[in-house]
Amino acid sequence: MPQPSFLPLLSRTFVTLLAAGMCLRATLPAAEPAAPAPSPMAANPLLTESTLLYHLPPFDRIKDEHYAPAFELGMTEHLQEVTAIADNPEKPTFENTIVALERSGRLLNRVETVFSNLEAANTNPAMQALDAEMSPKLAAHSDAIYLNSALFTRVHTLYQARASLGLNRESLWLLERYHLDFVRAGANLAEFDKIKLKAFNAEIASLQTKFDQNVLKEKNADALIVDSPAGLAGLSESEIAGAAARAGGQPGKFALPLLNTTGQPALAELQDRGVRERLMSASLARGSHGGPYDNREVVSRLARLRAERAVLLGYATHADYQLEDQTARTVKTVNQLLADLAPASVANARREAADMQAIIDREKGGFQLSAADWAFYAEKVRVAKYAFDESQLRPYFELNHVLQDGVFFAATKLYGLTFKERHDLPVYHPDVRVFEVFDADGSSLALFLVDYYARPSKRGGAWMTAYVSQSQLLGLQPVIANHLNIPKPPAGQPTLLTADEVKTAFHEFGHALHGMFSHVKYPRFSGTRVPRDFVEYPSQANEMWRFWPEVVQHYAKHYQTGAPIPPALLAKLLTTLKFNEGFASTEQLSATLLDQAWHQLKPAAVPGADDVLAFEAAALRKAGVDFAPVPPRYRSTYFSHVFSNAYSAGYYSYLWSEVLAANTTDWFERHGGLTRENGDRFRQGILSRGGSQEAMTLFRNFTGSDPQIEPLLKKRGLELPANAKKPVEVDG
Repeated sequence: MPQPSFLPLLSRTFVTLLAAGMCLRATLPAAEPAAPAPSPMAANPLLTESTLLYHLPPFDRIKDEHYAPAFELGMTEHLQEVTAIADNPEKPTFENTIVALERSGRLLNRVETVFSNLEAANTNPAMQALDAEMSPKLAAHSDAIYLNSALFTRVHTLYQARASLGLNRESLWLLERYHLDFVRAGANLAEFDKIKLKAFNAEIASLQTKFDQNVLKEKNADALIVDSPAGLAGLSESEIAGAAARAGGQPGKFALPLLNTTGQPALAELQDRGVRERLMSASLARGSHGGPYDNREVVSRLARLRAERAVLLGYATHADYQLEDQTARTVKTVNQLLADLAPASVANARREAADMQAIIDREKGGFQLSAADWAFYAEKVRVAKYAFDESQLRPYFELNHVLQDGVFFAATKLYGLTFKERHDLPVYHPDVRVFEVFDADGSSLALFLVDYYARPSKRGGAWMTAYVSQSQLLGLQPVIANHLNIPKPPAGQPTLLTADEVKTAFHEFGHALHGMFSHVKYPRFSGTRVPRDFVEYPSQANEMWRFWPEVVQHYAKHYQTGAPIPPALLAKLLTTLKFNEGFASTEQLSATLLDQAWHQLKPAAVPGADDVLAFEAAALRKAGVDFAPVPPRYRSTYFSHVFSNAYSAGYYSYLWSEVLAANTTDWFERHGGLTRENGDRFRQGILSRGGSQEAMTLFRNFTGSDPQIEPLLKKRGLELPANAKKPVEVDG
């Protein structure tokens, strides 16, 4: 059903309120006139700037019915502002055109930010329906701005005269980026091609939303049901209790949830191979086995539309289009990185598989290692090689200790930050915590929201987002949120993390620091608004502190006794950090290669829905990573990063950024590690700059050199062929 226009929607709201008022008047004494019905627009908290600390959204007042009218009014106001800029009879200047654009759209930005963040973190059917309706509208709204010929003429005039405008570095970069944004959005196209582009953008937006919602709905609908507690042997008592609770109280039934990745945490512990195989099969089949959530047609259509749009804009493929604006620059550069890493990764994975098969054979298992067995037997190899069981760590990784005595502690040592939990501010879910963040001099810096627990209303994975982005131009300080998907234990039980979840907490806080330390003038450059293949760099660099001696000794304490983690156990953990890296590298590379395979296609080469899985298998074979015991971290039909989010042709960013982060870790180790001097240098040189300068220039200025691949190889325990050992080449 088409989204109703703003005025009819408003009229229906008024009719409803008027009817309610008439009923009220019938009960009042005749001498007392009825109070007028309140304006629904006046009662809409999204329409005015929040008066809460840091302009935190008033979550307790925002209702589902507020979004649609706020979206409509926001788009109307934004287009009026943009039209006034485009039609300004005065000669274009940096202030009346570029700065005016930066100031425009405040209402739309506010409602879109709150809605998109909550639709990911705490959605419901009403929000999902509105998202599906608004996605093509917002795409059309963006087109109306970037394809406005009069507006582009003003931007282009300034761009051509940029050398004579006397702009400072950040302002000049802003002008250059705006010009590039317009060109890449199709501003130079002929009018009939603009019409085609608008159609592409609207359909792509709708399909991305459909893909995302299919993944979430299937995740919630297709938990694996186990019929007896015997099938859950190996899980802890609290995990079994959680599985029983998720089964809705059905006697003797247990539900194992599916996370968005191919691998599932329970696979490392489940002793029943039949249950493991069912769980892995269910995970791999998501989005591709028919039914209402099948994403094969969506994948095929999206890939085709993206390819056609790229050609329309003058690029060979969607990957060429996407990479032009990233630090890697070219498809050739990305392909070389992946080709260099794939052979060593798969070779390591095969060696790891041989160790596991040896255990299976010694136990007279009578089967060949499969993807369902990998995590279970990897733990057996870990125990055999290192006398180390990762489950021994969990009592020392209690959530609150990790957060406050680990993540926050490292930030205090590096940057002088302090944190105060606020219980007086509204949140959108009871599990969310709010901290005010103070700088080293005691001044207020930011608000930080922590949302760590999984729930059906929350999409999978982990991410950082900004509810308010820092800007000197607009006088705004940041409100930043971190989201994880840690299973919530039964009431009264502690939340004990895996080593990987600890890593994720430090990783996402690296993104948070990027947002909180932002110190730029223009909203366009705030925080993590940097090239996609640079955005993961600060977050991956922050992972180094999780096992830094001073930090881990401060937070890794037994949740019951408070005893620090035994040195021998910690030593075993550190010894095994490269353990299973063949698997980790191969599953990540496989997903990365799938992303590139889809997005380096010409339009006519995109397979139809029935051939999606065959194309996937052929792409993995061609890249040399088709090793069945190690499937891709994401298969195409649930690869949300690239088919519903902003990482299309960009999933390589994690590896690319990891090269930069490994070089940065090496720099910190050579310069004294966890010191305020080092932290302040990283803050001033990288974290505070956002997108206000060319990203690789910031990196080179900080480290003093081009990135080298050897630190990453050392970290992952990989070795390239001798002729491949070279700097990471960046075109331009």
